[in-house]
Amino acid sequence: MLLAATGMGTSACGGDAEAQKKATATPKVASVAEATKTFQDAVADFDASDGCPKAAGECWEKMKAVAGPARELRKAMNADKKTGAEFYSPAYALIGKMEDGMDVGEDTFTNRPAVLGSAHDLCDWLDEHPTQ
Repeated sequence: MLLAATGMGTSACGGDAEAQKKATATPKVASVAEATKTFQDAVADFDASDGCPKAAGECWEKMKAVAGPARELRKAMNADKKTGAEFYSPAYALIGKMEDGMDVGEDTFTNRPAVLGSAHDLCDWLDEHPTQ
């Protein structure tokens, strides 16, 4: 019984358990360069797939595959303290437009331009405004 209490006391004092807790509490955010590449690769994959089918409701998975990396890109931009939000303002606006299209919750055909058109515009902006 004393041994169990001693073991519990040791792990409760911090040490490895505390370090592991801190490591899992703070998720790693990709750099802007990494997130940009991931996002642009997702848009290139979309383009290589011949885009969306003509019928509404059949492109949702492709839209999510582009919107997810855009969200990660925004997180990376938010974490980039040396460049700052003002520089990223046009990119934030395009990601916001994509989010508005995704907020519909499905492919209604009419939200494709907001999501996919803005994704292509964001790719162009990223090409014109490279970061390191």
